[in-house]
Amino acid sequence: MPLLDAVPALRADLLAWWQANGRHWIPWKLGPDGHPPGAGESLDPWPIWSAEIMLQQTQLQVVLPYWRRWIEAFPTAAALAAASEHEVLMRWQGLGYYARARRLHHGARQLLDQPWPRTVEGWLAIPGVGRSTAGSILSSAFDLPHPILDGNVKRVLTRLTASPRPPARDAAGLWLLSTALLDPHRPRAFNQALMDLGSGVCTPRNPSCGVCPWQGHCAAYAAGDPHRYPVKEAPRELPFQVIGVGVVFNDAGQVLIDQRLNEGLLGGLWEFPGGKQEPGEAIETTIVRELREELAIEAQVGEQLITVDHAYSHKKLRFVVHLCQWQRGEPQPLASQQVRWVAPVELETYPFPAANARIIAALLAHLQSQASADQAA
Repeated sequence: MPLLDAVPALRADLLAWWQANGRHWIPWKLGPDGHPPGAGESLDPWPIWSAEIMLQQTQLQVVLPYWRRWIEAFPTAAALAAASEHEVLMRWQGLGYYARARRLHHGARQLLDQPWPRTVEGWLAIPGVGRSTAGSILSSAFDLPHPILDGNVKRVLTRLTASPRPPARDAAGLWLLSTALLDPHRPRAFNQALMDLGSGVCTPRNPSCGVCPWQGHCAAYAAGDPHRYPVKEAPRELPFQVIGVGVVFNDAGQVLIDQRLNEGLLGGLWEFPGGKQEPGEAIETTIVRELREELAIEAQVGEQLITVDHAYSHKKLRFVVHLCQWQRGEPQPLASQQVRWVAPVELETYPFPAANARIIAALLAHLQSQASADQAA
């Protein structure tokens, strides 16, 4: 039977499976009474929107505790709109991809005193919202018939059809299939069922084909090797860079930090100054050069504090961190928003990228060890 002819059976089988096995406990999908809403009932879009942005690049179990703290701090979009960027980034700290927090903040301000959008186009005008996120918000909050195509759904659909192309190269076809399969009478339940199928049954490794409600229609299962799908792009080697970092002290025992420009994944976060090592350049020379070029200061580079390896989705970095002593020059934010001298104990009150957490921990341990040695002497 052609796949599209089987759509009514696919819908019925998936929803029956989901009724018995779905994740009916997801907190932002529940009504005020703590139960899933009925067909056609609306939910508050704010908790759903927040969760959808957090779920971009991050798994549900990781998101849950962050989302609960976020909603406690910002129970409404208006509360987020009224918050400072510093507070927003601090509440997001640990989730990574901080551009998501800034976009959510900007979006809350954009929607202030406006009705919630009820169209895909309306949501696409909000920073950080793409087509799948818009469809998920509209179907989850308002039970409107809009398809989704997140990572779980892509995997399910490419296996269902045994697609010979990587999902990124077949986006148009997958959107058409997701649209065709969507149950127009129960879009909220269907989209959630589709995501739950990918999360709990049609998993990346060791899919549980024996309990899949779509096993009888799945081309990858019929081919005998569902692990082959989705077809993967040829792997590419990530670029590697060494970053020289200076933890610069002044005569008062304060350390120098600067705030990144509001661009890129880590925009708006604070960091210890530094930059890329040039070919053939000693790391100490890198640090002296970067401090001069980015902050207009001169400093003496001392002992190495720590080396931290950190991988992003697009590159791998090695941070080589040295303790430094400021010598002269008033720090200037030549490549950042602002610079600040702070006491080491105050560092934890600033939002830093994840890689800096180990630097801060090493610094505080070093200072504690130094203080103990001084007392012993």
